[in-house]
This record gives sequence, structure tokens and C-alpha cells, in this order.
Amino acid sequence: MSKIHVIHENPAWLPPLAEAFDRAGLPWAELDLSRGTFDLASVPPQGVFYNRMSASSHTRGHRYSAELTAGVLAWLTRHGRRVVNGPRALDLEISKVRQYAALEAVGLPVPRTVMVQDEPAAVVEAARRHFAPGPVILKPNRGGKGLGVRLFPSTEALAAYFDSAPADEAPVDGIWLLQDYVRAPRPVITRAEFVGGRFVYAVEVDTTAGFELCPADVCAVGDAFCPVGEQVGEQAGEQPPAPAPRFSIIPEGIEAPLRGRLEAFLATAGVDVAGVEFIRDANGNPLVYDVNTNTNYNAGAEEAAGLAGTVRSGPGALAAYLAEELGRAARLAA
Repeated sequence: MSKIHVIHENPAWLPPLAEAFDRAGLPWAELDLSRGTFDLASVPPQGVFYNRMSASSHTRGHRYSAELTAGVLAWLTRHGRRVVNGPRALDLEISKVRQYAALEAVGLPVPRTVMVQDEPAAVVEAARRHFAPGPVILKPNRGGKGLGVRLFPSTEALAAYFDSAPADEAPVDGIWLLQDYVRAPRPVITRAEFVGGRFVYAVEVDTTAGFELCPADVCAVGDAFCPVGEQVGEQAGEQPPAPAPRFSIIPEGIEAPLRGRLEAFLATAGVDVAGVEFIRDANGNPLVYDVNTNTNYNAGAEEAAGLAGTVRSGPGALAAYLAEELGRAARLAA
């Protein structure tokens, strides 16, 4: 039977999608690639394969899941199976550097970034050379969920951090990124959600609690970090903002020109489903800094916006899109 196969390594992220698929009466199954064995001489099952492999898979003990997924996607495409978020999307998911190159290739600005593959001393030296006196953001090239993203008010604070940082803090691929801190008019970023390459809605995310920006309820684990007492605003003596919902859907969405440029980027990059995160500078200009091809949706924000359980929700839009793709694949196979 032809069905939707959901490729993943974290079952905790499946329930919202399962509910939407079941509500739409879609046949589906999960393909857990936390580990696996595949006979490459065999023929894959019929259907549509939706790739949800995450850049953060290594943080759940699945160090080689992304590499395994790359092999499975090659096997699927070799046999002509429809893969939503195929090999090119996976390649962007696991490398921010490749994301930035792809974004800049189509004219979308990104924050100034310096890549360092070396010992911490080299990271500190690069920070002093390119970002002194600060502030500066440190992040892993392959992270996911905002994991490992740290804001330092000065390059000397970054140096002090590395003096006591444990050895296992190193990025899984060995590549550190140093990045400009963009002082936004408000402490928020925007995450624009796309399904089938088309805009669905935009979420405003409050960043005052740090950089853990995964919208899924199961991501609320506090594993992102902004050094206590080292928030840039605090150093400047600013008053902290009043508490607000962490995730809020923007009723008016985002401006049409930006929406069109992001949709064109996804089409060029071979990405079908994504959450694209950007921040606005003091002049209101957007700078894109992350492309999440393993996107999650915030149930509370969708409920507050009246989207929950509808085709205008993230899971609902995804279910409708995959239903179309499943029908198209069935017609081609007939």
C-alpha cells in the first residue's frame, strides 16, 4: 500500500503530525533512522518519504543518524521515490555555513560570520581579530534547536568562557561560528513557516530567555544558554522587558517582497518544508540566520491564533501537502 513514510530519529516530535495525518485519513508510517540496516539491492516501498532528520540528532545519542539518512535518501532517489526535503535539504540542515552560502547566492543577507576549525585558542584569536571588543555570538555549525548558541558581551568574556569550558562542548563537526550580534529594536526574532515551498504563517519568538528557539513543546528543556548577567542589554543598564508569550503568530504575516524572496530561495535550494528564522536590525532590515528543514510548530501559538486543528495550522498544512504529493506519486506509479 502506498503511504507517507516519515523519516526521523526522535519520536517525541511525531504526535502533532500523527494527529493531523489521522484527522485527514492519511495512510502513514514512521521510518526511525536513529539506527538501521538497509539492503541497497532491494526496492523501497511505494509512497512519499518525508525527511525530518534533525541537525540536533547527535544530542540524543544518534551521532550518525544524519549520515545514515543521507545514504537512505540516495537509495530512495535512485529508485525514483518522491522525497520531501530530499538530499539537498538535508545538506543545508546539518551546516549553517552551507545555509549562509545558499542564502547569499540568491541575495538574502545574513549576519557577518567567521568560521573556525581549530582549538578554542584559535576561536578566541579570531574573535579578537574580527569582533573586538564585542559583543559576539558563538554557535556550532551543526546544532539545531538553538543548542550551543551563546551571546558574549565582549571577546574577553568569550575567552574567559573557554578557560573553563568542558572538552565535550566542541561542535560535533569541529566547526565553530563567530557571528555579529544584531541589536534588534525589540528582543525578538521571526520564524517564517513554509510548506510545499509556500508561506503558511510567521511566528514572533521572544529571545530574552536565551536562544532555545525550537517551537515544539517537547523542546522546552532549557538547554540553550546566554550567560547569566551577561545579556548585552543588562550590561548597558537597560530594564528587562515585561514577560510575554515566547511564541506568537503574527496576524499580518511578513511583507510580500520578503515572503517572495524566501519562497524563491527554498525553490532554488530544493527545500519543500522549512522554518526560516531572521532578525531585523535597527533599521528594520531582515537578516536570515537559520533554515530549519526539520521544522516544528508551537501548539499554544496556533491555538491562540485560532489555527489549531485546521489546514492553516502547521501540521494541517503539512498533512494537506503530503496528501497531494501522495496522490501525485500514486498517479505516476499507475
